[in-house]
Amino acid sequence: MSDDKDEDPSRPGDSNVADYKLILRRALDNRPSGTRLKLAAALGKNRSFVSQITNPAYLVPIPAKHVAIIFEVCHLSGTERAAFLEAYGRAHPGRLRGAHREARTRVVTVTVPDLGEDKKNRALEQLIVDFAAQLARYAESIG
Repeated sequence: MSDDKDEDPSRPGDSNVADYKLILRRALDNRPSGTRLKLAAALGKNRSFVSQITNPAYLVPIPAKHVAIIFEVCHLSGTERAAFLEAYGRAHPGRLRGAHREARTRVVTVTVPDLGEDKKNRALEQLIVDFAAQLARYAESIG
């Protein structure tokens, strides 16, 4: 039996969703460690969200509002951006009408103590990312 999931007409954009997620995953794999954490912080999400949006097996689409942030944080090359946008456009026709240019982020550096163990340091970093995301959502909600 052959694997025809890419040909399934009931799921027309699925292979294209997987295509752009694979492009993003490959780009992130070639970036410095910590890029996924920075992306999570910029998106106001946790690292598991970044894992989900970079895994071609999960066909949940990347929201259009996140595309500009992804480009900015991940420093996608012109070729990577073009390939991503082409696959994204096939998967979601008309969804990107300028949305990928609107969002902007800033980087804020916070100095914290080294807790002496990678696991503890990662946990502290995740707490900071989550807190920053909550603060950003709060700031947006109050105008």
